Amino acid sequence: METLRFAGHVRDWNPEKPGGLAVADIPAEHVEVFGGLKQQRVRGRIGDSEFASNVMPAGGGRLALSVSRAMMKAAGIAIGGEVEFTISAIGRD
Repeated sequence: METLRFAGHVRDWNPEKPGGLAVADIPAEHVEVFGGLKQQRVRGRIGDSEFASNVMPAGGGRLALSVSRAMMKAAGIAIGGEVEFTISAIGRD
């Protein structure tokens, strides 16, 4: 199972509805690591904290990682913040 490391900005999924779902876009060159634009479970680290979450298509050929409030708190960031992510798909060989 391949592990992906990237720096990403946390943003609102829908900028017209702040306070809802937060995501970090996965760099385009890494989308194929997860088998393309499909939803699936992942695990990893945000900063120094472990998490389990999902990646999902985000429109415009983007794949996004769902970032919970607990994940942001653990990393000490907020919407607009940049943090290092390490992620790998769950259940892929």
